[in-house]
Amino acid sequence: MSESSTKPARITKVIPDSICAEMGFEPGDSIVAVNGQKPRDLIDYQFLCADEFLELEVLDTKGKTHKLEIEKEYDEDLGVEFETALFDGLIQCNNRCPFCFIDQQPSGKRETLYFKDDDYRLSFLYGSYLTLTNLTEKEWNRIEQMRLSPLYVSVHATEPDVRIRLLKNFRAGKILEQIKWFQERRLQIHAQVVVCPGINDGEHLERTLLDLAKFHTGNIPAVASVAVVPVGLTRFRPAADELIAVTAEKAREVIAQVQKIQGVLSQGKGGGKTKKKSSKSRCIWLADEWFLIAGLDLPSAADYEDYPQIGNGVGSIRQFIGQFEAAFAKLQPLPVIPPRRLVWVVGNAVEKAFEPIAQQLNQIPGLSVNMAALSSRYWGQTITVTGLLTGQDLLEALQGRDLGDGILLPSVMLKQGEPRFLDDMTLEQLENSLKTRILPVSGVEELISAAIGLANAEVQL
Repeated sequence: MSESSTKPARITKVIPDSICAEMGFEPGDSIVAVNGQKPRDLIDYQFLCADEFLELEVLDTKGKTHKLEIEKEYDEDLGVEFETALFDGLIQCNNRCPFCFIDQQPSGKRETLYFKDDDYRLSFLYGSYLTLTNLTEKEWNRIEQMRLSPLYVSVHATEPDVRIRLLKNFRAGKILEQIKWFQERRLQIHAQVVVCPGINDGEHLERTLLDLAKFHTGNIPAVASVAVVPVGLTRFRPAADELIAVTAEKAREVIAQVQKIQGVLSQGKGGGKTKKKSSKSRCIWLADEWFLIAGLDLPSAADYEDYPQIGNGVGSIRQFIGQFEAAFAKLQPLPVIPPRRLVWVVGNAVEKAFEPIAQQLNQIPGLSVNMAALSSRYWGQTITVTGLLTGQDLLEALQGRDLGDGILLPSVMLKQGEPRFLDDMTLEQLENSLKTRILPVSGVEELISAAIGLANAEVQL
C-alpha cells in the first residue's frame, strides 16, 4: 500500500477522561499524521504514539486542519477508537479456495459479508487467518522489522501440489519455506488445517501435521499451535467444487488419526526426526466440531491446557461449560417471582454438551429454560454451530411455538456491534414476527443474569 492511498484515521469514539477527551476531540475528527508520518493502520498509529512528545495533524469534522502538541507518559494511550484498523485499505485475498465461506453465501446481502481479507495486519491485531500468498517483499520486511508475531496462518496442507490444489494459487506451494522464514527470525505462527475429505485427509493430513510439528521446538517455536478443523459446507457453494461433507464416520476416523499422531509426538517419535518439544504445550489440537459431528464426548478441560486455539473452536464449548459451572456454584438465586419460562436457542451441534446447563438453570425455583437446538435450513446443514443460525432459521423453527416470556439468544449469531443476523434479518424484525422479547446474551454472566434477572417486566412488542 502506498502513502497516497492512506486516508486520515477517522475517530468513532473518544474515551471519557482520556487525553483526547480533555483536548476536545470529537467523533468524526480524523488524525492525519503523527510526528509528520501518516499511519497506514492501527499498528503504525500505536507505534508512533509510543512516545512522550507528539505532534498531531488533525482534520476536524468541519474540514479544518489543526496542529496539536501533546506531552504524555511514554506508554499512555490517547483514548480514541477508529472507524477501521486499516487506514490504507484492506489487502484482498488472491486465492480461490472452494471451501471459502465467502463464496458459500447467497448474493444480495450486505456488502461486508463479501469482503475477502487476507491481511497480515488483521491477523496480528485480531487473530484472523491469512495464507501468506499475497505478501510483497516490503510487507515481509515490515513483519520482521516490527516483530508482528504471532500471525495466524491457514496452512491446510504442506505438500505443494495439495496446497496449490486447495488454494488455486501457484504461490501456495511455498508454505514450508515461509514457515522456515518465521523460524529463522524467531517469529511465530498459529496454524490451521481445514480438512477436506478426499483432498487433504488421510496420508496428506499426517504429512502436514508431522511437517508442522517439526517447527514446534525451542523456547519460541515457529509453529506455536495447529488447529485441525472440519470443512463446513453450505447449499450455496459453487458447483463441481470437489468437496465432500464430513460424516460422523469420517469425524471418528480423523479423531483417531490425530490422537495417534499426538501420542507419537508426545513421546518424541515424530518419524525419527521430530524430537520431544521443550515446551509443555501440545502442538496439535482438534476442533470441538469433530467430537460433535462424531457424537463423542468432548475432551476434559485439562486437555486444552491454556486454550491456544480457542478462536478456532478448540475448547470453546468446554471452556463455556466450565465457566458456567463455576459461576453457578457461587450463585444463590432467589426464587423467580412470578415464575417465567424462557427459550434458549442454540445450534444443534451443542445440544448434548449444553443439556446440563439447561438442567442446572431449571433447578432455580420459578425458572423454566427450554433449550431449542436448531439446524440451519438456510445454509442447508443438518448439524449447525450456533454462530451460523440465521434469523430465517429461528423464524421457521420457532413461529407458532409457545415461547413463554422470551428468547435467550447467543449474540454470536449477530453482527458485531449491530443487531443483524447473517441473512440480514434484524433482531427487531424477528421480535416483531415472533411476537416475543429476544434477549441477546454474550458469555456465561449475561446468560445467567438474563435468565434470572428479567425482573418483572412484561414483554412489550
